[in-house]
Amino acid sequence: MDFANTPTLETERLILRKFTENDIEAFFDIYKDRDVNTYLPWFTLKSLDEAKVFFKERYLEVYNQPRGYRYAICLKSENIPIGYVNVSMDDSHDLGYGLRKEFWHKGIVSEASKAVIEQVKKDGLLYITATHDIKNPRSGKVMKQSGMSYKYSYEEQWQPKNILVTFRMYQLNFDYKHDRVYKKYWDNSTVHFIETDI
Repeated sequence: MDFANTPTLETERLILRKFTENDIEAFFDIYKDRDVNTYLPWFTLKSLDEAKVFFKERYLEVYNQPRGYRYAICLKSENIPIGYVNVSMDDSHDLGYGLRKEFWHKGIVSEASKAVIEQVKKDGLLYITATHDIKNPRSGKVMKQSGMSYKYSYEEQWQPKNILVTFRMYQLNFDYKHDRVYKKYWDNSTVHFIETDI
């Protein structure tokens, strides 16, 4: 089966497409904001030059692969990136997202995530996962709104920030194996547990 790499998607309000080199200033605006990146592993970007390197390593390299899902979130009215949503192609199929804070609390990330989830399901992925810092419960709400279910929690010394984080792991299976749970985070962590009040 042939797969398009990051095929363009549309929702009621959004265009989801690849970032391009012409987007570098908008890309920098997303990744330089401390509030946007508080609960993400990387440090905020400090310059356009840093943004260009980050874009090349994190996005262009994926776009050069046969298959990948790394989207710019754009409002249809402007088609300028205001955030991103990604699904990794390693065995976690991890869903990740970020959005400029002036667009928070409008359901934009949930709308974008649902569209990308439908695409990866259509393309034959069997499941996706997502994790969030327990100090960032709003991210967990996005996961729930996207149809994902809580599976377990675990501790990790997160790099490159080198901080100890307790994560909650969510998962959505697309096939008949409803009980499948991605266990790598659980197995790699000496502290793991299931919360009963999620």
